[in-house]
Amino acid sequence: MTDDAAVWNRPAALLPEAGAREVNDCWDIGEQEAGLGLLVSGLLGHQVPISGTVRAQISVLAETWGEREALTPRILQCADEGIPGPVKLTEGDASSVPEAVSAVEPDMAGLVLVPWITCTRCGRVLMRAHARESWGDLSCLARHYVITMPNRITVVRLCPADAADVAFAFLRRTCSDASGEPVAP
Repeated sequence: MTDDAAVWNRPAALLPEAGAREVNDCWDIGEQEAGLGLLVSGLLGHQVPISGTVRAQISVLAETWGEREALTPRILQCADEGIPGPVKLTEGDASSVPEAVSAVEPDMAGLVLVPWITCTRCGRVLMRAHARESWGDLSCLARHYVITMPNRITVVRLCPADAADVAFAFLRRTCSDASGEPVAP
C-alpha cells in the first residue's frame, strides 16, 4: 500500500480548502478508506472537473485501499476536464469485458484479465488478474497486475497483488508511442 502522502494530497488539493483538509485529516489518522469516499463525494458535489490521469490515480488509490469496487461507479461520474490525457480509466466502458488468459505467464494460468487503465499514447493496458470463484464471479481482489501491449496478449510486466501503485507508475514511466520512441509521462 502506498504511504506516499503526496499521492494522496494531489487529488485532495482539487477540493475547496475545507474539503481538502477533511480528506487530508483522514490520511493523518489512518482512515484512508473514509478519506477516499470523502474525496470522491467532494469531487462530485463540487462538480470539480478532473483529468483522465487524476481519475486513474484515484482508482489506483481506491484499489490499494480496498475501495475500488465501491467507488468506481462514482469515480466514473466525476466531471471530465475535457482535455485528453496520457492515461484513461477504461473500467466500465465496452473494453472491460473480462478476457481469458492463456498460460502466457505460468503465474497467470487460469486467471482472468480485466482491462483497467489504458495508456492513450502507446496503447499499453494495465489489467487486473482475477481468479474465477466457484460460483462464477471474479475474485474481489486481484492476484496480479499485468501490463500488456495493445494486443492485450503480450505481457510487458507482471506485478504482485500488493503493487497496484507500482504497476501504474510503471505504465506511465515506460510509455512509448507508436514509433517505439519513449514518451515522458
